[in-house]
Amino acid sequence: MNCSCGEERNNIDTEKIDLSLIDTIINQYKGDKGNLITVLQKTQDIYGYLPVSSLNYIAKGLGIKRSKVFGVATFYTQFRLTPMGKYVILLCQGTACHVNGSEQIETALCQELKIKTEETTEDGLFTLSNAACLGCCSLAPVMMINGQAYGPLTPDKAVSVVREIYAKEKVSTGEGEKS
Repeated sequence: MNCSCGEERNNIDTEKIDLSLIDTIINQYKGDKGNLITVLQKTQDIYGYLPVSSLNYIAKGLGIKRSKVFGVATFYTQFRLTPMGKYVILLCQGTACHVNGSEQIETALCQELKIKTEETTEDGLFTLSNAACLGCCSLAPVMMINGQAYGPLTPDKAVSVVREIYAKEKVSTGEGEKS
């Protein structure tokens, strides 16, 4: 198969992973091509995302074309091809949050974290994602970080929350103890 998109996707997968961790899953569903989504879900549960090498391994193990596996993995938003950060920020973009300034908060977070939405910081600590609605309209604008709601927010408050988490991380890793 000579597909340049596969080569580009391989650049995403820089980590060496133990593919034997998904042998049981592949063997369990081998011969039943209708379970590809289940295999991908279980694989993502193991690694936290879908490493490109695992997609190739699944295709070979299940006897499915690579293009089919990649197509399913990239079509459904539940699947991720890159690792998520330790802290996943979900920024609500629902109507109440939108009219109360969620776009300005998104801009401030992107600037603070030096990433775009749907990216992860270089240190692997934060991933910023948008959510259609978090169901916390009374806190609008609101964001959730690993399930903890923060709101009502301003751009400065949102940045302050992120900085507090960074400060706690530095202390827990020993970096903050140097004075």
